[in-house]
Amino acid sequence: MAENETLECITEHERILQEIESTDTACVGPTLRSIYDDQPNAHKRFMEKLDARIRNHDREIEKMCNFHHQGFVDAITELLKVRADAEKLMVTAQTEEVIRCRIQQRNMATTVEKLQLCIPEFCLYYAALKTMEQLEKVYIPRVSQYRFCQIMAENLPRLREEIKEISMSDLKDFLESIRKHSDKVGETAMRQAQQHRTFNSAVAKQASMGHYTKPVYSLNGRTHTPNGQLMDDDTGDEEEADEEILTAQDLVDFSPVYRCLHIYTVLGDRETFENYYRKQRKKQARLVLQPQANMHETVEGYRKYFNQIVGFFVVEDHILHATRGLVTRAFTDELWNMALSKIIAVLRTHSSYCDDPDLVLELKNLIVIFADTLQGYGFPVNRLFDLLFEVRDQYNETLLKKWALVFREIFELDNYSPIPVDTEEEYKLVVSRFPFHDAEIEKQDFPKKLPMSQSVPQIYTQVKEFIYASLKFSESLHRSSTEIDDMLRKSTNLLLTRTLSSCLQNLIKKPHIGLTELVQIIINTTHLEQACRYLEEFITNITNVSPETVHTTRLYGLSTFKDARHAAEGEIYTKLNQKIDEFIQLADYEWGMAESDGRASGYLMDLINFLRSTFQVFTHLPGKVAQTACMSACKHLSTSLMQMLLDTELKQISMGAIQQFNLDVIQCELFASSEPVPGFQGDTLQLAFIDLRQWPFQLSPVFWFTGSRKFLFPLLTQAQAPYLPFS
Repeated sequence: MAENETLECITEHERILQEIESTDTACVGPTLRSIYDDQPNAHKRFMEKLDARIRNHDREIEKMCNFHHQGFVDAITELLKVRADAEKLMVTAQTEEVIRCRIQQRNMATTVEKLQLCIPEFCLYYAALKTMEQLEKVYIPRVSQYRFCQIMAENLPRLREEIKEISMSDLKDFLESIRKHSDKVGETAMRQAQQHRTFNSAVAKQASMGHYTKPVYSLNGRTHTPNGQLMDDDTGDEEEADEEILTAQDLVDFSPVYRCLHIYTVLGDRETFENYYRKQRKKQARLVLQPQANMHETVEGYRKYFNQIVGFFVVEDHILHATRGLVTRAFTDELWNMALSKIIAVLRTHSSYCDDPDLVLELKNLIVIFADTLQGYGFPVNRLFDLLFEVRDQYNETLLKKWALVFREIFELDNYSPIPVDTEEEYKLVVSRFPFHDAEIEKQDFPKKLPMSQSVPQIYTQVKEFIYASLKFSESLHRSSTEIDDMLRKSTNLLLTRTLSSCLQNLIKKPHIGLTELVQIIINTTHLEQACRYLEEFITNITNVSPETVHTTRLYGLSTFKDARHAAEGEIYTKLNQKIDEFIQLADYEWGMAESDGRASGYLMDLINFLRSTFQVFTHLPGKVAQTACMSACKHLSTSLMQMLLDTELKQISMGAIQQFNLDVIQCELFASSEPVPGFQGDTLQLAFIDLRQWPFQLSPVFWFTGSRKFLFPLLTQAQAPYLPFS
């Protein structure tokens, strides 16, 4: 009975614990009260059960903490690192705010200073004009009866004209001065834009987690974002903020413009002044846009041209914002569109004269800075960046010409022999420049030879240098990685399929390139072809664009090296035949000889020895190439020998000459049967000389071919028929 009560108690306690764990704490009171209302000492047993349950939960909590401890530690570590970066960002933000405030203070002080300089002159002119107005409208009418008053009234218009002429003279001096000094203004603006561009690049790297809009420095105390909005200037850091920042007012005295505009406005002739100013500035714009004839020869010529244009539009931008209506945005836009068309035409023409890739690259950098500077003043420059694509094509052309000379020099200096490596260091040096892997060669002891010649790693290295040079032009063009990747691949394809291919084809056709060199060229192109995939990886690593990306341009190096290899193979066949012809020309058969010498002709033995040694060099070539060359040589030799017999000038031939000729053919057949090149099936190579066996060299009937006629002669002894007539 007691056991049943205990079991029921335990079950009840378990139920109560589950209820406590699963219900809201507000409902726990009645549950706990039921424990004390139960059997005596039941609450003690419940407390023991509760302690056991608490210890169990503690163990589970401890296990959970242990499981997540390392992740918690890593998270705290990362948080500490982020805190340091966050502090740097806060300092940077505060520094930028301080710099902006200081720039504002400096601009305000400069404005006040310039206004104070202008106020006295304005006061003088204004007082004079006000006095004349009062005399004319107030005082002179009161005493108009006097003669001197009439004279004064008559002279007032003349005085106004004199004041206008004086102010206009000052304006003309201003226009002349600004024409001479616009290049200085432009130089300063472009230098500050370049400095600001460098600073923005550094900030963009440090604040990579945020979006940073690139401002462009200006000379008029404002900074423009690329979308044309205005913001306060920021020099980049406190040290630069402490330096003197030149503005348009520092470089140019605009007081003649303000004074003349004020005078003409007061005199009611503002429209005349505006029309005159705009007309003169249009004339100056046309002068500024005229380049020097030799501008394309040096980068300084282009720099001076850009400085003058930037200076002109910096001044116009200042006039636009400092005066009310003297020039309008529509007027400056009209000037800019006219200038932009002229600039593009000039750059397109002069860049076409340049054949130095370094100069073209410097021109590109100048165009980028020029465009960024004027974009900072709100002028659209998209057409300039479109022009850069044309300049890029010109740059690639100059690069291709330069690398054509590099390739030719490499080929001229190559010894066309396998690369010897005597030590491990030499081997590592070669494979560091060219991706060569061959398990069999790696197992060999030093010294050993690598199959390609020294031109292979040099060509591979120069192709990579070309890619780097091409990449330089793509920088700062505001293009995506995919577009840059496409540019690099297209330019590299031009290098491979046009420049390098042409150099290889010309090399193969050169007279001094012999059979040994041609064999090495075939081996070299094979290794270069295998290395094309490493060039693909090289470009991918530079641009971070996966080759599996849609529309990614592939390198055409495989076809380039295959074409070169096929050309070299064809040249091998041609040169072999030419060499055979040279030996054949040494043949001096005595067609009337009484009997043979008993041994093959000397020229033929020399020819066979030459072919045998040549085909030994072919062991490194692919089997089909060597077999084709061997079969081609044997067929050509057979045809040449047959042509001797079919020579129209040959009128008769003795049996001794036939026997001598037979000995030569036997040597040809023995050479063919010796398998000079492995891989032929059966007597395939001997069949090249089968046509020559139509002659009675042993005991077969005599067949004589001449044209389409065939003459059959029975076998005659030398006594019976010392000569075989031609017909």
